[in-house]
Amino acid sequence: MISGNGAIWRFGAPFGLGVIAALGQAPYDLPLLMLAAMVLVIRLFATRGTPWQAALLGWLFGAGYFIHALRWIVSPFLVDVERHGWMAPFALVLLGAGMALFWGLAFWAARRLSPRGWGLILCWPAVELLRAYIFTGFPWALPSQALVDVMAGQALAWVGPYGLTLWLVALAVLLGMRAHGRKALVATQIVAGLAGAALLLLPVQAPPAPLGERVIRLVQPNAAQRDKWAPEMIPVFFRRQLDFTAAAPERGGAPDLVIWSETAIPWPLDLAEPALTQIATAARGTPVMLGVQRRGATRFYNSLVVLDGEGAVAQSYDKHHLVPFGEYVPFGDLLGQFGIHGLAAQAGNGYSSGPGAMLLDLRGIGPALPLICYEAVFAHDVNAAPTRPALLIQLTNDAWFGKNAGPLQHLAQARMRAIEQGLPLARAANTGVSAMIDPQGRIRAMLPLNEAGFLDARLPLPGAPTLYSRSGDLPLALLLLAGLGVAALRARRRFGD
Repeated sequence: MISGNGAIWRFGAPFGLGVIAALGQAPYDLPLLMLAAMVLVIRLFATRGTPWQAALLGWLFGAGYFIHALRWIVSPFLVDVERHGWMAPFALVLLGAGMALFWGLAFWAARRLSPRGWGLILCWPAVELLRAYIFTGFPWALPSQALVDVMAGQALAWVGPYGLTLWLVALAVLLGMRAHGRKALVATQIVAGLAGAALLLLPVQAPPAPLGERVIRLVQPNAAQRDKWAPEMIPVFFRRQLDFTAAAPERGGAPDLVIWSETAIPWPLDLAEPALTQIATAARGTPVMLGVQRRGATRFYNSLVVLDGEGAVAQSYDKHHLVPFGEYVPFGDLLGQFGIHGLAAQAGNGYSSGPGAMLLDLRGIGPALPLICYEAVFAHDVNAAPTRPALLIQLTNDAWFGKNAGPLQHLAQARMRAIEQGLPLARAANTGVSAMIDPQGRIRAMLPLNEAGFLDARLPLPGAPTLYSRSGDLPLALLLLAGLGVAALRARRRFGD
């Protein structure tokens, strides 16, 4: 039997440490607190004698972490409170608890491999890699996401997000080991702790990426999601974007490209010719990229198009990595008969996915890889480009994500993709943050969250291809599989089972 106070400690302590660990993520950006919480939970791991006790520890820690870090998930359900508001708390708890199952699995497997914490160095990054791919993936709030502002985050260019997570876990395990009077371990922990603290505190030290001559205009209308499609507000937001597009240049000559955000106009592409003509007129011959809904014979697509100087569609791209239960519902045709649709669904089971990653050839700028909203969350989607682009472009409608943590965490992930690829990233967001990001992930110019405006920003020059852009996740996945295989064989011999 566990006493009341004992139960509070046994269950409350790991959950509370998870809540503290989430302070590493935006908007707090305190990665040292994340590391400290990880060290303490690894100390608790040493007291959990069975794999199932370890699994419960990992699940509680993950539940506290994900419920705190992903609290923005309630925002989409509050856009139409009468219809969806009741789902908000269930969505948060179920998503947080579901993501925590991965961490519970990591702690269970680590205990199976070893009575000490070394197994977590393999198991924790492995389940984070699994989380990015299984069931279409959801790698939001990776531990490495908290490192984008500090020196350690620059390692994304070498090892990617899951390799950097491995480093962070390895550091936490080393610091969480019980010394038991061994001077060598204590000395190693002191050195590792000081080095880790420096990497988690020092800002990026690399010299600023050089700026090119090309200028991109980012348009941010700041249309709240509950107002965006209101009939009386549609002309307001459309006129606002036209005015921003037609405004005098901030930096001398006309911009080389104007970018509007995801689903920037309410009309489907086949009915939007008058609006496209007005956009081209406002741009005075400058190409415009904007998000739009496209209708096929029986399907809807979340798309973007590039308009030429006459308002004709010169190029287009259909989003291929859709948001489950947001843009589509699995088995949507069946569930639609019972009134269950995605929050952004347009017909049937929502949007359909496009054929995959592709490049757009932008006049005077070069090949660009387009990313629509959620696609910037996936490092492997960016690595799927058919050839190396000159820049990344993200169009997003972060109004769905609320007014604080969600948009800022989404911005952090866009910055990760820039570092991983060694490429600049131009980001146009409906409610912000719209930004020009350099190949080191630094924001060189930005429009703040929840403000309307436009920004003329010079495009940073691309860096050299990074190791991660060449290798992707496969080498780490193979390394983790080999390590887990060797560790499992050793554990089998040790325990004789």
